[in-house]
Amino acid sequence: MSEPFIEMKNIEKQFGNIVALAGVSFDVRPGECHCLLGDNGAGKSTFIKTMSGVHRPTRGEMVVGGRTVVFNSPRDAMAAGIATVYQDLAMIPLMSVTRNFFMGREPTRGRGPFTRLDIAHANRVTMEEMQRMGIALREPDQAVGTLSGGERQTVAIARAVYFGAKVLILDEPTSALGVRQTANVLATIDRVRKQGIGIVFITHNVRHALAVGDRFTVLNRGRTLGTSQRGQITPEELQDLMAGGQELVALESSLGGTV
Repeated sequence: MSEPFIEMKNIEKQFGNIVALAGVSFDVRPGECHCLLGDNGAGKSTFIKTMSGVHRPTRGEMVVGGRTVVFNSPRDAMAAGIATVYQDLAMIPLMSVTRNFFMGREPTRGRGPFTRLDIAHANRVTMEEMQRMGIALREPDQAVGTLSGGERQTVAIARAVYFGAKVLILDEPTSALGVRQTANVLATIDRVRKQGIGIVFITHNVRHALAVGDRFTVLNRGRTLGTSQRGQITPEELQDLMAGGQELVALESSLGGTV
């Protein structure tokens, strides 16, 4: 088994008197999909924002490539090879797929006052990278707003992979998608994993996690309830952990098994 690319060791995060994370440990290896599951308020968003440089941990250690690191901004995380695709995707619907794909990183040609956007190169790369992810665009200047939700997710994922992501954090990528679009996104995750990129798949949907996950870590109230390998845990066990584990069992007993 390969060494982890990133390790989060006993991460704690406090906002004043509020403890959002209480000693969370998590790691991601190249070519695996490590699913981070939890109900609303479990601490998933705070944890991935800490991993991606939005928040600095109050305590704990982050290790990337065997070296202890401190991220002062998301730019530091991206420079280390950690990219995040959030639910809102940070795309402009009226702009083309190409312009969204290269937003802020536009390829240019010429020098000095003659510098201009190399649109031919940008269009070619966009079409090739989307094709590699299984999406056949009509044309590269197609507006992003005309794509389905799953296709927009794939644009964001393809963009992160093209610009050198070694670990890709996906924040609830299937939460607002239909069945077919969800299947397309899960297939994209599998393609990316096979390229040797580590994936952190944040979700509250057990079925989606089990479809592509290699390992599963459950968060509950800012704490990890353990990590399991594929085949070592059932969907029902994962669901119970997300719902509160022993607390749910105690509640069921007190209510006569009616929960």
